[in-house]
Amino acid sequence: MRNSLILFLILIASFKVNAQYQPTEANLQSRQWFDSARFGLFIHWGASSVLGAGEWIMNGRNIRVEEYKRLMQFFNPTQFNARTWVKMAKDAGMKYITFITRHHDSFSNWDTKASDWKITNTPYGKDVLKGLSIVCKEEGIKLFLYYSLVDWFRSDYPYETGRTGKGTGRTIKSNYEAYLSFMKTQLTELLTGYGDIAGIWFDGHWDQLDNDQDKTLKSKINWKYEEIYELIHRLQPQALVGNNHHLSPLPGEDFQMFEKDLPGENKGGFSGQTVSKLPLETCETINNSWGFNITDRNYKSTQDIIHLLVKAAGYGTNLLLNVGPMPNGVMQPEFVTRLKEVGDWLQKNGSTIYGTKAGAVKPQEWGAITETENQVYVHILKKNSARIFIQLPYQIESAFLTRSNTPVSFDQLKDNY
Repeated sequence: MRNSLILFLILIASFKVNAQYQPTEANLQSRQWFDSARFGLFIHWGASSVLGAGEWIMNGRNIRVEEYKRLMQFFNPTQFNARTWVKMAKDAGMKYITFITRHHDSFSNWDTKASDWKITNTPYGKDVLKGLSIVCKEEGIKLFLYYSLVDWFRSDYPYETGRTGKGTGRTIKSNYEAYLSFMKTQLTELLTGYGDIAGIWFDGHWDQLDNDQDKTLKSKINWKYEEIYELIHRLQPQALVGNNHHLSPLPGEDFQMFEKDLPGENKGGFSGQTVSKLPLETCETINNSWGFNITDRNYKSTQDIIHLLVKAAGYGTNLLLNVGPMPNGVMQPEFVTRLKEVGDWLQKNGSTIYGTKAGAVKPQEWGAITETENQVYVHILKKNSARIFIQLPYQIESAFLTRSNTPVSFDQLKDNY
């Protein structure tokens, strides 16, 4: 009997080892593509856009569920045009779009069968994700889907232990098993009804932590990521999984993201985690808002955006740049103009960004370096003197301006100079 027990325990141990996530060949190819894309469009949009005060308005103003539901009666984006959105992204030189399918207010931007709180129950009545997925495929733009883990609307989400959504009027006891089942149902819809999906972008883990600064904190609930991630990898093996938990990657994740920060920096206050060897992405806004905010005039200049893109590439990182369309489905002209100008710059200089890796020297105040196998691109963004000294770990054969092939004079100094 004892020998049988020992054998049984060994079998269980072996099963656990074998059950560890092993990315498929299709997934590894997706990672390789993602690590060369360098530029994507983030789109925050939904029922919250109607209020013109950003996507956190339900939480910020403690709007109760029954009151917030009324937004569905007049969210009517009659001027939404998927082709216009995708063309804007493509002309900007972007290689993929990450679209909000369900944000923290739980509003679903597709014809989900798991909830009545959805865009097809608005006066507009159409599944915008369907149109967006079709046009993205036609135009060769990869489509990622943002999906919120936290929920300010549903009572089965564990709001009692969460940090946000406390004032939305929920009194029924939560039930995470029911909420998990709901999420799995919705994710299955997204991964079986809209063609090839490049990846799923999760957000909200931080709601079950006391703060974002202490990276040793444990979540107050077991999210059961192993079940969620396994579902995604099974339904679409090539799809990448990322999670904006502000932590180092967890098992089953395929890329690491940084919110309003470049890897290794912590200017936005959300980072501080270890930078992994997985493909990297940083997400940032054009003004200070993710969702449509009618009073936010703090727009970054085109130069600011190009500098951010260059520095992200200098870290070997993609830039996911956000827009918050107006409730009628139209992009703000301030966004359109800037993206067009960034696209014009990339038309001339894209070879120094796409498909490059991080430079041997990290981005500095003066600029950033990107590299390919035999090319080193030095992006000088701020010139403080006539000479720039850069310590590189290899010999330079020649130097010239990328766009004109004009030779550039340089000296190679000894290490003890």
